[in-house]
Amino acid sequence: MNHHGKAFNTQRGRERGFSLVELLIVVFVTLVIAAMVIPNVLLAVTNLKLRSSAGDLAGLIQQARILAAKNNAPFVVLYGTRNGAQIAYIRDSRNGLAGGYVTGEPLAEFSGTTTPAAGAPTGGGGQPTPYVLAGDTGGGSYDNTNTLGYTGRGLPCNYDTTTTPATCSTPPANYFVYYLTDARTGQPGWAGVVVTKSGRCKIVMWNGAAWN
Repeated sequence: MNHHGKAFNTQRGRERGFSLVELLIVVFVTLVIAAMVIPNVLLAVTNLKLRSSAGDLAGLIQQARILAAKNNAPFVVLYGTRNGAQIAYIRDSRNGLAGGYVTGEPLAEFSGTTTPAAGAPTGGGGQPTPYVLAGDTGGGSYDNTNTLGYTGRGLPCNYDTTTTPATCSTPPANYFVYYLTDARTGQPGWAGVVVTKSGRCKIVMWNGAAWN
Protein backbone atom coordinates (compact mmCIF):
# COMPACT_ATOMS: atom_id res chain seq x y z
CA MET A 1 0.00 0.00 0.00
CA ASN A 2 1.35 3.42 -1.01
CA HIS A 3 1.11 5.35 2.25
CA HIS A 4 3.42 8.07 0.96
CA GLY A 5 1.10 8.86 -1.96
CA LYS A 6 -1.96 9.01 0.31
CA ALA A 7 -0.16 11.35 2.73
CA PHE A 8 0.95 13.53 -0.17
CA ASN A 9 -2.61 13.82 -1.49
CA THR A 10 -3.89 14.70 2.00
CA GLN A 11 -1.30 17.45 2.34
CA ARG A 12 -2.21 18.82 -1.09
CA GLY A 13 -5.87 18.87 -0.04
CA ARG A 14 -4.98 20.92 3.02
CA GLU A 15 -3.05 23.40 0.88
CA ARG A 16 -6.00 24.18 -1.36
CA GLY A 17 -7.07 27.04 1.00
CA PHE A 18 -10.57 28.12 1.98
CA SER A 19 -13.64 26.73 0.34
CA LEU A 20 -16.20 29.03 -1.30
CA VAL A 21 -18.59 28.52 1.61
CA GLU A 22 -15.91 29.54 4.11
CA LEU A 23 -15.09 32.68 2.11
CA LEU A 24 -18.75 33.63 1.94
CA ILE A 25 -19.07 33.21 5.70
CA VAL A 26 -16.05 35.47 6.28
CA VAL A 27 -17.43 38.11 3.91
CA PHE A 28 -20.85 37.95 5.55
CA VAL A 29 -19.42 38.35 9.06
CA THR A 30 -17.25 41.27 7.88
CA LEU A 31 -20.26 43.02 6.36
CA VAL A 32 -22.31 42.54 9.52
CA ILE A 33 -19.53 44.00 11.68
CA ALA A 34 -19.07 46.91 9.26
CA ALA A 35 -22.82 47.61 9.29
CA MET A 36 -22.69 47.92 13.07
CA VAL A 37 -19.43 49.87 13.36
CA ILE A 38 -19.51 52.34 10.44
CA PRO A 39 -22.66 54.26 11.54
CA ASN A 40 -21.15 54.72 15.01
CA VAL A 41 -17.88 55.93 13.51
CA LEU A 42 -19.69 58.40 11.22
CA LEU A 43 -21.76 59.65 14.15
CA ALA A 44 -18.64 60.15 16.26
CA VAL A 45 -16.93 62.09 13.44
CA THR A 46 -20.01 64.28 12.89
CA ASN A 47 -20.31 65.01 16.62
CA LEU A 48 -16.60 65.85 16.73
CA LYS A 49 -17.02 68.41 13.92
CA LEU A 50 -20.04 69.92 15.66
CA ARG A 51 -18.21 70.18 19.00
CA SER A 52 -15.18 71.62 17.22
CA SER A 53 -17.32 74.36 15.67
CA ALA A 54 -18.88 75.10 19.05
CA GLY A 55 -15.41 75.29 20.57
CA ASP A 56 -14.27 77.71 17.86
CA LEU A 57 -17.32 79.90 18.49
CA ALA A 58 -16.71 79.87 22.24
CA GLY A 59 -13.11 80.92 21.63
CA LEU A 60 -14.22 83.75 19.36
CA ILE A 61 -16.71 84.95 21.96
CA GLN A 62 -13.95 85.09 24.57
CA GLN A 63 -11.79 87.01 22.10
CA ALA A 64 -14.60 89.56 21.67
CA ARG A 65 -14.66 90.05 25.42
CA ILE A 66 -10.90 90.67 25.52
CA LEU A 67 -11.05 93.13 22.60
CA ALA A 68 -13.89 95.08 24.20
CA ALA A 69 -12.03 95.45 27.48
CA LYS A 70 -8.76 96.29 25.74
CA ASN A 71 -10.31 98.99 23.53
CA ASN A 72 -12.81 100.22 26.15
CA ALA A 73 -15.58 100.00 23.54
CA PRO A 74 -18.48 97.63 22.76
CA PHE A 75 -17.61 94.71 20.48
CA VAL A 76 -20.23 92.32 19.08
CA VAL A 77 -20.35 88.80 17.64
CA LEU A 78 -22.05 88.53 14.26
CA TYR A 79 -22.74 85.74 11.76
CA GLY A 80 -22.42 85.59 8.00
CA THR A 81 -20.59 83.92 5.13
CA ARG A 82 -17.10 84.14 3.68
CA ASN A 83 -16.13 82.42 0.42
CA GLY A 84 -19.32 80.37 0.69
CA ALA A 85 -18.57 79.13 4.22
CA GLN A 86 -20.62 79.91 7.33
CA ILE A 87 -18.71 82.05 9.81
CA ALA A 88 -19.00 84.01 13.04
CA TYR A 89 -16.96 87.20 13.35
CA ILE A 90 -16.18 90.07 15.71
CA ARG A 91 -17.09 93.66 14.92
CA ASP A 92 -16.12 96.86 16.69
CA SER A 93 -19.61 98.32 17.13
CA ARG A 94 -18.25 101.81 16.46
CA ASN A 95 -17.91 100.70 12.83
CA GLY A 96 -21.60 99.80 12.56
CA LEU A 97 -23.10 96.34 12.13
CA ALA A 98 -24.17 96.51 8.49
CA GLY A 99 -22.23 95.33 5.46
CA GLY A 100 -21.24 91.80 6.40
CA TYR A 101 -17.77 90.51 7.14
CA VAL A 102 -14.85 92.89 6.59
CA THR A 103 -11.39 91.51 5.85
CA GLY A 104 -9.22 91.57 8.95
CA GLU A 105 -11.99 91.05 11.49
CA PRO A 106 -11.44 88.02 13.75
CA LEU A 107 -13.57 85.08 12.62
CA ALA A 108 -14.38 81.42 13.20
CA GLU A 109 -15.40 79.21 10.29
CA PHE A 110 -17.81 76.39 11.03
CA SER A 111 -16.68 72.93 9.94
CA GLY A 112 -18.58 70.39 7.87
CA THR A 113 -22.30 71.05 7.53
CA THR A 114 -22.50 72.98 10.81
CA THR A 115 -24.48 76.24 10.66
CA PRO A 116 -25.90 78.71 13.18
CA ALA A 117 -29.51 77.84 13.98
CA ALA A 118 -32.28 80.30 13.18
CA GLY A 119 -33.06 80.49 16.89
CA ALA A 120 -33.67 78.31 19.90
CA PRO A 121 -34.92 74.77 19.16
CA THR A 122 -38.64 74.27 19.65
CA GLY A 123 -38.67 70.84 21.27
CA GLY A 124 -40.88 69.50 18.47
CA GLY A 125 -40.29 67.99 15.03
CA GLY A 126 -37.19 66.14 16.17
CA GLN A 127 -35.63 69.28 17.70
CA PRO A 128 -34.35 69.33 21.29
CA THR A 129 -35.88 71.44 24.01
CA PRO A 130 -34.14 74.77 24.61
CA TYR A 131 -31.20 74.63 27.00
CA VAL A 132 -31.94 75.85 30.53
CA LEU A 133 -29.04 77.07 32.65
CA ALA A 134 -28.98 75.57 36.14
CA GLY A 135 -30.35 78.06 38.62
CA ASP A 136 -32.39 79.96 36.03
CA THR A 137 -35.30 81.61 37.84
CA GLY A 138 -37.53 81.78 34.79
CA GLY A 139 -36.06 84.72 32.91
CA GLY A 140 -35.19 82.52 29.95
CA SER A 141 -32.28 83.19 27.61
CA TYR A 142 -31.23 85.22 24.63
CA ASP A 143 -30.58 83.14 21.51
CA ASN A 144 -29.41 83.51 17.92
CA THR A 145 -32.07 86.16 17.27
CA ASN A 146 -30.19 88.48 19.64
CA THR A 147 -26.78 90.08 19.22
CA LEU A 148 -24.21 89.27 21.86
CA GLY A 149 -22.04 92.23 22.73
CA TYR A 150 -19.45 93.14 25.32
CA THR A 151 -19.14 96.51 27.00
CA GLY A 152 -15.89 98.39 27.35
CA ARG A 153 -15.55 96.72 30.75
CA GLY A 154 -15.70 93.25 29.13
CA LEU A 155 -19.18 92.41 30.43
CA PRO A 156 -21.79 90.71 28.21
CA CYS A 157 -24.83 92.60 27.00
CA ASN A 158 -27.73 92.24 24.61
CA TYR A 159 -26.67 94.69 21.90
CA ASP A 160 -29.97 96.39 21.04
CA THR A 161 -30.08 98.05 17.62
CA THR A 162 -33.75 99.01 17.95
CA THR A 163 -32.76 102.04 20.02
CA THR A 164 -31.01 105.18 18.75
CA PRO A 165 -28.18 105.06 19.50
CA ALA A 166 -27.86 101.30 19.98
CA THR A 167 -27.55 100.26 23.61
CA CYS A 168 -25.28 97.73 25.28
CA SER A 169 -26.13 97.97 28.97
CA THR A 170 -25.21 95.48 31.70
CA PRO A 171 -26.02 93.33 33.43
CA PRO A 172 -28.10 91.66 30.70
CA ALA A 173 -31.63 90.59 31.60
CA ASN A 174 -30.93 87.00 30.54
CA TYR A 175 -28.05 84.65 29.83
CA PHE A 176 -27.13 83.76 26.22
CA VAL A 177 -27.31 80.45 24.37
CA TYR A 178 -26.13 80.44 20.77
CA TYR A 179 -27.22 77.30 18.99
CA LEU A 180 -25.45 75.42 16.21
CA THR A 181 -26.96 72.60 14.18
CA ASP A 182 -25.78 70.33 11.39
CA ALA A 183 -27.07 68.16 8.55
CA ARG A 184 -26.57 64.43 9.08
CA THR A 185 -28.33 61.15 8.42
CA GLY A 186 -31.39 61.07 10.65
CA GLN A 187 -32.11 63.94 13.04
CA PRO A 188 -29.75 66.96 12.92
CA GLY A 189 -27.20 67.40 15.70
CA TRP A 190 -27.35 70.35 18.08
CA ALA A 191 -24.80 72.20 20.19
CA GLY A 192 -24.96 75.39 22.21
CA VAL A 193 -22.48 77.97 23.44
CA VAL A 194 -23.69 79.37 26.76
CA VAL A 195 -22.62 82.78 28.06
CA THR A 196 -23.76 83.60 31.59
CA LYS A 197 -24.68 87.08 32.77
CA SER A 198 -21.24 87.34 34.37
CA GLY A 199 -19.50 86.38 31.11
CA ARG A 200 -18.60 82.75 31.80
CA CYS A 201 -18.69 80.62 28.66
CA LYS A 202 -19.26 76.88 28.18
CA ILE A 203 -20.28 74.37 25.49
CA VAL A 204 -23.28 72.04 25.72
CA MET A 205 -24.21 69.16 23.39
CA TRP A 206 -27.59 67.51 22.79
CA ASN A 207 -27.22 63.71 23.10
CA GLY A 208 -30.71 62.93 21.84
CA ALA A 209 -32.31 63.03 25.28
CA ALA A 210 -30.67 65.83 27.26
CA TRP A 211 -28.10 68.64 27.11
CA ASN A 212 -24.71 67.84 28.61
